Amino acid sequence: MTPASAPTVFIIDDDASLRESIQDLLESSGLHSESFATAEEFLRSELPDGPRCLVLDVKLPGVSGLDFQRRLIEAGFQIPIIFVTGHGDIPMTVKAMKSGAVEFLTKPFRDRDLLGAIRQALDRDQATRRERIELAELRKRYETLTAREHEVMSLVVSGMLNKQIAAELGNSEVTVKIQRGRMMKKMKAGSLAELVKMAGLLGVPSGGKTA
Repeated sequence: MTPASAPTVFIIDDDASLRESIQDLLESSGLHSESFATAEEFLRSELPDGPRCLVLDVKLPGVSGLDFQRRLIEAGFQIPIIFVTGHGDIPMTVKAMKSGAVEFLTKPFRDRDLLGAIRQALDRDQATRRERIELAELRKRYETLTAREHEVMSLVVSGMLNKQIAAELGNSEVTVKIQRGRMMKKMKAGSLAELVKMAGLLGVPSGGKTA
């Protein structure tokens, strides 16, 4: 059994021989894969939660690969996609890439081109997952701040000095210095630049009191 954290390559193609060929290639490269004949089969399956990508045929029975990509995006389902097709054209390729596809390969493609695209897609998914985890942790830290510390953070990232923040909030400068120190510690920010970056990721408004 493959661990839940191991990468998985999903293949959707109605050509059984091609699915088997790709799976053999991936197995020989040490990659786990699961294959489906239709997009509907893929949606009905229970997907592992580790890093993943999708090798998707453009021409499928029922919904097309490009329409399926659009449906996944609209549903907020994030997975890097590598398109494969036997009859690609430039407009089709541009549409797929603009919608976030990693690669668009025309059959017959070289094994090394497919493997290269898959590894790029898995790297992208791993990076996205790390960013999501880091952002969730950042939000948890932000939620530990008091209402006043939220205000102080907003004013600090706007570039105001302690004396200016004290005047804005009607506090003493010493009080603001203490509140600022607590806020920086809770956010685990080692510098103002780091705090500004955190505020940007969180969408924290700057330059005035927060609700």
